[in-house]
Amino acid sequence: MLKLGGAEDAAQLPPRRARAPVPAPAPRPAAPDGSRAAARLSLACLLLLLLLTLPARVDTSWWYIGALGARVICDNIPGLVSRQRQLCQRYPDIMRSVGEGAREWIRECQHQFRHHRWNCTTLDRDHTVFGRVMLRSSREAAFVYAISSAGVVHAITRACSQGELSVCSCDPYTRGRHHDQRGDFDWGGCSDNIHYGVRFAKAFVDAKEKRLKDARALMNLHNNRCGRTAVRRFLKLECKCHGVSGSCTLRTCWRALSDFRRTGDYLRRRYDGAVQVTATQDGANFTAARQGYRRATRTDLVYFDNSPDYCVLDKAAGSLGTAGRVCSKTSKGTDGCEIMCCGRGYDTTRVTRVTQCECKFHWCCAVRCKECRNTVDVHTCKAPKKAEWLDQT
Repeated sequence: MLKLGGAEDAAQLPPRRARAPVPAPAPRPAAPDGSRAAARLSLACLLLLLLLTLPARVDTSWWYIGALGARVICDNIPGLVSRQRQLCQRYPDIMRSVGEGAREWIRECQHQFRHHRWNCTTLDRDHTVFGRVMLRSSREAAFVYAISSAGVVHAITRACSQGELSVCSCDPYTRGRHHDQRGDFDWGGCSDNIHYGVRFAKAFVDAKEKRLKDARALMNLHNNRCGRTAVRRFLKLECKCHGVSGSCTLRTCWRALSDFRRTGDYLRRRYDGAVQVTATQDGANFTAARQGYRRATRTDLVYFDNSPDYCVLDKAAGSLGTAGRVCSKTSKGTDGCEIMCCGRGYDTTRVTRVTQCECKFHWCCAVRCKECRNTVDVHTCKAPKKAEWLDQT
């Protein structure tokens, strides 16, 4: 073992060499004010360039629940904020209804825009569902937010009255006697519980927007509310008559949801009449985007940005283009080849289709049909001829 000696051994060590004093650095000459301003301007330009060249982040959304089907596992759903995740974990049976509602409103969106350049196309295995097209605060985004909120209300309300959920059932407020244009009636049966559907949809769907609190969140909250009120708008009164020989001396009535198609048709009309707005300076409300524009009401869809024309593939804008889309040669509407193909022309292919025809019922108990072949012309939009088309959109 190595032992260190005492003071004697220390005295035998060679003396340390004293360090030369380090001269103080000479003061740097102060840069002139113009040079410092130029340096700050260069740094700001560099940061701006980096922001412009970095790809914009596309947020995931609860909409992806519709792609998960029955496999709703709250921790694995991308895009949920903490409040939504808490509701998902607390009400797993309601989340299955939310997933069914998501699939229903996406189908309805695709039905409403089946004859348009933007046709509500979803992206497979993409957590954003619609891709970058939702980054723009366009009227298409306004429609998607409205109909998605409506789909959740409709699905949860229906599940409550059908006994599929343990936390809700029929509407508890429809009790006693009431009256309408035809006279008095008794509340009975099982009225659809629209109150619970609206309340849960508001808490779940609006959670992300209430956390962000910016102009786009204000727009989304407004359109979400339009979707919820649209479902309530089409509640219908159904009645059953009681009395001698079916006379309606007594009636028992209940409230029922209308088919979701009516809500989709209504929101589609709201899309056509959507109001372009800008947020006020305090960020708490909207004002008309231009002088002379009408002000938005609570039932209007609102948007900030003009839509792209969706004519050509543009990944930055989220446009898939219309190349290859089927169009009508004779239609003058949005499904016509002139509008759908953006003036690029169309290709015609002759196709033979086999359908069942001349069906007859045979005793007992079968229906037998013949196979009929029909030859039809299918028109599809041509692709752009030049890459410069991308720069023109």
